Amino acid sequence: MDELTYNCLIVDDEPIAIRVIKNHLQEFKNLKLVGECNHAIEAIEVLSKHRVDLLFLDIQMPQITGVELLKNLNHPPKVIFTTAYRDYAIEAFELDVVDYLLKPISLLRFTKAINRFYQRMNETSPAEVPPTDSAHKPDHLFLKADKKLHKVLFEELIYLESFGDYVIAHTEKGKITTKERISHLEEQLPQDRFLRVHRGFIIATTKISAIQPGLVELGKFKIPVGRSYKSALEKLIPKP
Repeated sequence: MDELTYNCLIVDDEPIAIRVIKNHLQEFKNLKLVGECNHAIEAIEVLSKHRVDLLFLDIQMPQITGVELLKNLNHPPKVIFTTAYRDYAIEAFELDVVDYLLKPISLLRFTKAINRFYQRMNETSPAEVPPTDSAHKPDHLFLKADKKLHKVLFEELIYLESFGDYVIAHTEKGKITTKERISHLEEQLPQDRFLRVHRGFIIATTKISAIQPGLVELGKFKIPVGRSYKSALEKLIPKP
């Protein structure tokens, strides 16, 4: 029996955002991209000509927002909102969307959204998750800064430092400051390689050079260790 294929449409006015979603879609064999649109009017035309099962919909777009588009569709497909803004989350879920993804979108978080889509479509088989061998695991994340998305390899990331609504990524190539919550970035990092040691710090465990009371050293960097995170760090220390 042939595998069921679902048609997808991307609606976003940011070319970089479209590219990221298209790259993620390549990991799912039964998701077929039937079009990409830069605004709502173009999307309406595509929806009138093609069967679309899943719509990746940006919210902030010129003329007509993604929310307005969805509200005006008589028979909307399943929708995953893709946006850089948190403010519309409540309204989005009142519209019964499948998921609400905040940019930049990691492959791991994208996969969770696709799993939710399959559940909505009453599929019995799990999402076509990329193979778990190291060659296919996500090895990076994207950070938005200076009006572009910066690709940061996990192996080059030393630690993340939080400042309110901003995070500074300290990498082997330098610093990147992005408007993002550290808790959201934590979801995108592999747990076997990164550890939160403080409310405002996540470190790469492979970069640890020394551990002392209340501090962990990453080469020249000294990171404070919060009381509630101390036990998680101690698990990394071999027992005598």
